[in-house]
Amino acid sequence: MASPSTTLEPAIARAAIPTAGALRRARLAIGVVFLANGAVFGSWAPQIPLVQERLGLGPATLGAALLAMAVGALAAMLCAGAVIARFGSAPVTRLTGLVMCLALPMAALATGLPALVAALALLGAANGMMDVAMNAHAIAVETRLQRPIMSSLHGMFSLGGLAGAGLGAVALGVVPPAAHVLLAGALLGLVVLLAARFLLPGHVDVADAGPHFVWPSRSGLAFGLLAFLVLMSEGAALDWSATWLRTELGADPTRAALAFAAFSGCMAAGRFTGDSLRRRCGAVTLVRGSALLAAIGLAFAVVLATPNAAILGFACAGLGLANTVPVLFGAAGRLPDTAPGAGIAATASIGYLGFLAGPPLIGFIAQMTSLGTALGLPVFACGMVALFASMVRIADASPDGLQARQAR
Repeated sequence: MASPSTTLEPAIARAAIPTAGALRRARLAIGVVFLANGAVFGSWAPQIPLVQERLGLGPATLGAALLAMAVGALAAMLCAGAVIARFGSAPVTRLTGLVMCLALPMAALATGLPALVAALALLGAANGMMDVAMNAHAIAVETRLQRPIMSSLHGMFSLGGLAGAGLGAVALGVVPPAAHVLLAGALLGLVVLLAARFLLPGHVDVADAGPHFVWPSRSGLAFGLLAFLVLMSEGAALDWSATWLRTELGADPTRAALAFAAFSGCMAAGRFTGDSLRRRCGAVTLVRGSALLAAIGLAFAVVLATPNAAILGFACAGLGLANTVPVLFGAAGRLPDTAPGAGIAATASIGYLGFLAGPPLIGFIAQMTSLGTALGLPVFACGMVALFASMVRIADASPDGLQARQAR
């Protein structure tokens, strides 16, 4: 029988092949775009507790405001496929990247709750659209390079989070918060503009008629639920790590920013080394060990409840969460009853819901109990991933074995 790659060939594979030099420049440019996207979130993380203090927001109110970001992202993702098919991933990536850089200072400098909600909705919408567009462009580049690059690109996103949070920690020690966020937005906007010049032409993925979302099979749904748990934990670390140190542990803004910087730095390091670890120990052992490390790290941060312990705990969580989603995507792409692209797309969509829903859910639980209790949710989520890690065994299946199962 024909392989999925031949029966489901996307429009991008039929477009004209760029020169080798153009491909190298596009590979570098899309990596810079991923880095800039992560740096926007890294720059926002240390601003969250400052915004909460300045506007006098309780945990539930802050969680509701963060929910606006999730709603904006989901609304944008619903139409992202059609927009990219009409205009191409490169123009959409450039425009949404610039909107993100504009929305960053709008959110950090909001003068009241309505302005904050509006700015976060815009930030979420821009990121939701950019997330789909830059990954679509990465696939276009990867297809023409004929070698995998996705893991390293997601590592660049984590590296951007580290750079944004780390530089934010330094900047907040010497300049006012407003100066930090305005400078960050302007510099990152310039980076996006410069990098976008070297992306592939917009026509490379215009009018791709393939499906934009495919409901998963039962096995694909299971992988999607595991991805939901992992990305919910990652989202919780993004939006609540600095707040945990600042509001609950009494850390100054600089040290509070270091929590997310440590999380992002260890996640980046884990992603850049994950492929070699998986070759040595296998997918199941890697996912189980990684999920347990993340659960222990998060529990360490909450139970010991000191700034240094929290920073170390979030660092362990970043290292543990680094390679779970790539392995889950690899498993979803090897399901015998689902085409690789459809399995990965559906699993990623369900997982991203966890990334968006996790932070506001933590806020609502914290309002009813405490933030320490609420942060037990990602500890539980990582524990569940470790418990069901044996499901990813298919990620190590050989191509011959996959073809045999598909033939049956």
